[in-house]
Amino acid sequence: MKLSRPARRATLVVHVAASAGWLGLTLGLLALGITATTTGSAVTVEASVRAMKLFADWLLLPLAFLTLVSGLVLSLGTPWGLARHRWVYSKFWLTLATTTATVFALRPGVGSAVTAVAAGGPLPDAGDVLFGPIVSLSAYLFMTVISVLKPWGLTRRGRRLREQKSAGQKPRGQKISAAARKPVDAERASQTA
Repeated sequence: MKLSRPARRATLVVHVAASAGWLGLTLGLLALGITATTTGSAVTVEASVRAMKLFADWLLLPLAFLTLVSGLVLSLGTPWGLARHRWVYSKFWLTLATTTATVFALRPGVGSAVTAVAAGGPLPDAGDVLFGPIVSLSAYLFMTVISVLKPWGLTRRGRRLREQKSAGQKPRGQKISAAARKPVDAERASQTA
């Protein structure tokens, strides 16, 4: 399935906007986490972790899923493909890993920090509010770099598809169109006449 040019452009805009939003949100979470761990004010700690929880609960997952889905649509609907180029394949798996880490590590860590601070206690572990944003931000910056530079070339599958295309062979799993068969049918008709 190939996307039409307007659909591809619209999906690309959605993907870039969601990715940039995810990157910016993570930078904001890191700033709030640093504030929570370095301030001496209990009120500031509580405000910081509550803001982190609000962002993590309401913004982080929708942006993560929108980035993942729009990237998947782009990879499957354009010649880049999902498993043809190493940089696309790497971005897909990193996006999936960071989305999973958001669900199972970052959000629960921020939630436990809010619970502890709201009960009047100190921030239990600085890692709960710092580790997730640091890892996420590093992954998103790396994905941004490989999106721009497009390093590493083709995967094995991508090389095989390119070789089949240059040899004029039909790639496995694809049908030959009627237009592509017509010259052969015409040639056979002239040989039998």
